[in-house]
Amino acid sequence: MAADLVIKLLLLGVIHLVSIQGIQGCFEEERKALLEFKAFVKSDGQDADHLLPSWVNDPGDDCCKWERVDCDSTTGHVIKLSLSNTRQFDVLPFSIYDPKNSWHLNISLFQPFKELRRLNLSFNVIAGWIQNKELSVLENLEELDLGSNRLNGSSAAQEFGNLSNVEVLILSQNSLSGNLPIQGFTTLKILDLSKNQFSGGIPSSIGALHSLKALSLSSNHQLNGSLPNPGLCRLKRLQELDLSQNSFEGTLPPCLNNLTSLKLLDMSYNHFTENVSSDLIRSLPSSLEFMDLRHNNFQGLFSFSYIENHSKLEVFMLTGNKDRLQIDAQSLGWINPLFQLKALILSNLSLNSIPKFLFYQQRLRVIDLSYNKLKEEFPIWLLQNNSDLKFMNLRNNSFAGQFIHLPSYQMQNMVWLDLSKNNFIGKLPEDFGDKLPSLRYLNLSGNQFEGALPSSLGNMRDLSKLDLAFNNFLGEVPKELLVGCSGLQQLILSHNKLGGEIFSFEFKFSNLRQLELSNNEFTGNLSNVKIETLTIFDVSNNNMTGPIPTWINTVSWKISIRNNSFEGQFPCQQLMSPLFFLDLSQNFLSGPLPSCIDFTTIGEIHLEGNKFTGLLQEFLPNFPTNLSVLNLKDNNLSGFIPDLNAIMDFSSNSLSGTIPPCFQNLTFGVMENYGESLAQHSIPFDIQFTDQDHIYGDLLKKNLNLFIDVETIGLNEIHLVNKNKGGSYKGSILNFISALDVSCNNLTGEIPQELGTFSQVHALNLSHNRMTGPIPVTLSKLSQIESLDLCCNNLTGKLPPELTNLHFLEVFNVSYNNLSGETPMMITQFSTFDESSYKGNRFLCGPPLEKNCGNDIETPWLKSDATKGKWYDIDLIDFLVCFVPAYLVFFLLMVSLLYINPHWLRRSLYFIDHYYSKLIVAFWI
Repeated sequence: MAADLVIKLLLLGVIHLVSIQGIQGCFEEERKALLEFKAFVKSDGQDADHLLPSWVNDPGDDCCKWERVDCDSTTGHVIKLSLSNTRQFDVLPFSIYDPKNSWHLNISLFQPFKELRRLNLSFNVIAGWIQNKELSVLENLEELDLGSNRLNGSSAAQEFGNLSNVEVLILSQNSLSGNLPIQGFTTLKILDLSKNQFSGGIPSSIGALHSLKALSLSSNHQLNGSLPNPGLCRLKRLQELDLSQNSFEGTLPPCLNNLTSLKLLDMSYNHFTENVSSDLIRSLPSSLEFMDLRHNNFQGLFSFSYIENHSKLEVFMLTGNKDRLQIDAQSLGWINPLFQLKALILSNLSLNSIPKFLFYQQRLRVIDLSYNKLKEEFPIWLLQNNSDLKFMNLRNNSFAGQFIHLPSYQMQNMVWLDLSKNNFIGKLPEDFGDKLPSLRYLNLSGNQFEGALPSSLGNMRDLSKLDLAFNNFLGEVPKELLVGCSGLQQLILSHNKLGGEIFSFEFKFSNLRQLELSNNEFTGNLSNVKIETLTIFDVSNNNMTGPIPTWINTVSWKISIRNNSFEGQFPCQQLMSPLFFLDLSQNFLSGPLPSCIDFTTIGEIHLEGNKFTGLLQEFLPNFPTNLSVLNLKDNNLSGFIPDLNAIMDFSSNSLSGTIPPCFQNLTFGVMENYGESLAQHSIPFDIQFTDQDHIYGDLLKKNLNLFIDVETIGLNEIHLVNKNKGGSYKGSILNFISALDVSCNNLTGEIPQELGTFSQVHALNLSHNRMTGPIPVTLSKLSQIESLDLCCNNLTGKLPPELTNLHFLEVFNVSYNNLSGETPMMITQFSTFDESSYKGNRFLCGPPLEKNCGNDIETPWLKSDATKGKWYDIDLIDFLVCFVPAYLVFFLLMVSLLYINPHWLRRSLYFIDHYYSKLIVAFWI
């Protein structure tokens, strides 16, 4: 017995020693594989040693202690590799070019890791697709994260279906397409396919994923159809469901109430159309903590009593759509909530008073009541009751009264405050910036605030966006703001009464991207500053002077210095950044037109009202452009009219030649809307709110990301003289407005017949030129035209009677030409035109002119006078106007010739004397 006990003890000791030896280091095969992996890794120009410093080729080194590596404490095998955010891989082994000229991911490098259970390759640039045979080496894998890469292909279902043991599969933010890959994942618990290009609907077979706890299909914009009732509702263990930002329609399945474990439900940004009723909302599981129903087509009346039984609710978000969905007014007085919300969004629901139950909420972090009809004073109690409040959006309501005071304590958590487009009045409190020191976003635009800006604004050190536009602020911008808020990305002070020299030496913003100071009283020049980070620069309608600095060429989206007193030449020492909008109009700029414009991207050019000189054809490129507006009015330009597909105004210059007939190829009315494009471009630096301190959902780890609707920035604003008056047009209307203005030039020749092919043109102005010939009948095909001005030319012939087909015509002017015949019939729009539209045409007759037409329309060269027996009719005034100048010119010419040549003078005097004597003699005889 003693011998057996000794043997057992010895065996246990051996096993213990073996086990200790086994966990002292990783397996050599796995260590070599990791070093081989390191050889191919790069990271934004950094070498592998900098990225993975502990991964060294030392046989005595334990790879289980390397960063990004986890080993099993018992076996010593690598079980987890966290290789996310290495950013970049070399061409081998991850990007192998196969015989089919495609790229795919090679997984074979991980074959030595027999026990690998967790592999994270997210946030890299892995391209191509993954083949089924390669995945077979990962047969023990339980978690695979390939999110935020460049994977593509349409057979993901077959490729990933071989992972029979996988429980977590994350393929988000790639370019995978085709049908949803949901077959074969019997053990799957978390499936994230968001932000791809999958299409079609959700198959009913999704119910076979009976272990599924979290499913995200958000941001696959081609996913559509109705939700499968029996499929989704068989996922009894489902806790989180995110179907947001797709194209699903129909109704929400009533059987969702069977999902008794559901905590997170996000159906936002779809096309669900059902009537909101108590049965719909109340039937949703009472276990819900997160409910997002925003931006759908729900209709009917919503009552807050529908959610009274959801005692665990923390986030509730609902928005209306064109008054189809409204809040039941009787439920506004409901005051018995069983929940404490952390986020509440009730936008565009026609609310006329703040719901009473909000008085009892004390844990709010996010409150959004924007785009309603609230007419109360500022709800200071919301701030006082919720000390953790971070985000408040009351935009576009009718809140009124003075913004007198804030809570007595500092609101350190508040980072976002939007009170824009309301009716607040009075001055801002002097301690405004002291009470809100952590603000990153402040928008008070579109109110009636007045007085000086408080210097305490400079204490908001983290401020990224400050928008105070469209108020009545006056005085100078505090130096404390210019110095203290050095991290500003957006500074918008336009449409106030601010003045002084804002561009002083204190103006130092290293990250400023949007600067809008238009419509104020700022003075000074731009010589003291240098801002090379700007995307938008707008100082239009101020009193600024001096030359334009060279750094303005670094602005990359919009430049507007309209209506100031800038002078000199535009600096073109370097090529301008790719602009979309350039407005230098109404200044004192001179010299040649800017030659450094990048015409591959520019959408609008406004240079009117300056002193630019030179040939127009030397300014414009000889290749197609994206120009939608070109305004060169009122300069000293010469040359010919270009062939451009754009709204064009070349009036008040010295252009010559004819109107090119190649205009028939233009396609007015289909230009790109650069204003909307800019709004979309602006979202990244419009400071998106993300509640990073609180994650919603234990599995999908959903942040509360709020994209605030960014309204179209005033890019597309053009000034046209249309309908006999000046006007401004901007925004999406420019998709439907087209115009050609070449008035007040020296154009000659006839009006091209091809102008009649511009069926979408709204304004055509050829006045004050020297054009000849008849008015083309094809102009009657301009079905959308509203203003047609042909006055002050030398046009002849009859007025085409077909012009009466222009049903939208509001301005018509053919005065001061040589037209003849009868005026168009006084029908349709022509019944509204008076004599001023036709005056100065001697041979026109008919209403509204006083001159009547006979039975036979007479032409000016064949007109007879039966009463006097003459075939012609001479007007004495016209005769004298033509004869007297001609006689004076002839007389002065003869006198000049005789003065220059004495011989001719003597011969002339001799001739007069000789014949004069003969005449006297003949007279007396």
